[in-house]
Amino acid sequence: MLRALLIHLSENRPMRAMAERSILGLRMSRRFVAGTTVEEALAAAQAVNRLGMGVSLDNLGENVTNAEEARQSAQVYQRLLHEIEQRKLQANVSVKLTHMGLDVDEKLARELVSGLVAKAGGSNPRIFVRVDMEGSPYTQRTLNLVHELHRQPGNAGVVGAVIQSYMRRGEQDVEKLLAEGIRIRLCKGAYKEPPEIAYQKKSEVDANYVKLTKMLLKSGIYHGIATHDPRMIEAAIAFARQEKISPESFEFQMLYGIRRVGWRMRVYIPFGTEWYPYLMRRLAERPANLLFLIKNIFR
Repeated sequence: MLRALLIHLSENRPMRAMAERSILGLRMSRRFVAGTTVEEALAAAQAVNRLGMGVSLDNLGENVTNAEEARQSAQVYQRLLHEIEQRKLQANVSVKLTHMGLDVDEKLARELVSGLVAKAGGSNPRIFVRVDMEGSPYTQRTLNLVHELHRQPGNAGVVGAVIQSYMRRGEQDVEKLLAEGIRIRLCKGAYKEPPEIAYQKKSEVDANYVKLTKMLLKSGIYHGIATHDPRMIEAAIAFARQEKISPESFEFQMLYGIRRVGWRMRVYIPFGTEWYPYLMRRLAERPANLLFLIKNIFR
């Protein structure tokens, strides 16, 4: 019930407008969002790097409504890629296709993302671009673009995808991505999806997460296991030890502001003014974070 409410709130435009303009809203977001500017995000990335962890930078935003907004979003990522190279950060970037204008002009979105991947691939060292997964209406188009980009000369290993374990199609999608050597971030998923295409019970989502984790770890490709669930973490570590899989061959990925583990880790650092949908979905993904957030507001 709470998860459904939080997902509903993530899509509520009046609530979003009020939250993103309020002092209390900004205070709430600061625990999970690194700031509103590129400089704040880069400072957070440097701080996390000093702790021995990599980062993934995400300029928050989605479903832009015109081509100019899409181009502006791409320019922010071009700057991020430049600064990552210049500052020698251990960092990559995460991009949503609807932030690049997929709803407005699919050709434009493809051009903008292709430009980012080209910039990342031409950096020294090369920078990795993760194409984020959004709701089910975008799943196939997102995977199609990742496959196409990865096949282009010079792009192998530079671009990757995200798979959500609550989607029933997840295993099939993982098999296709692994067949082409594409890196995957595995998460549980935090959009409202119907039972026909997505598991509804937590036990089913968790079981599929463990199953897909084992597929990724055995593949020999460097993947990201994105979870804060202690049972999922323990299952991954136990399987890696059982199969004698090197801790250097994969990484755990966790959200900014929550926790860390002793194994190789990357921190997902979101920033920007459009933080409300992201925050609500993170709370929906793990409602225990809501209590964590409330405690920090009053601390």
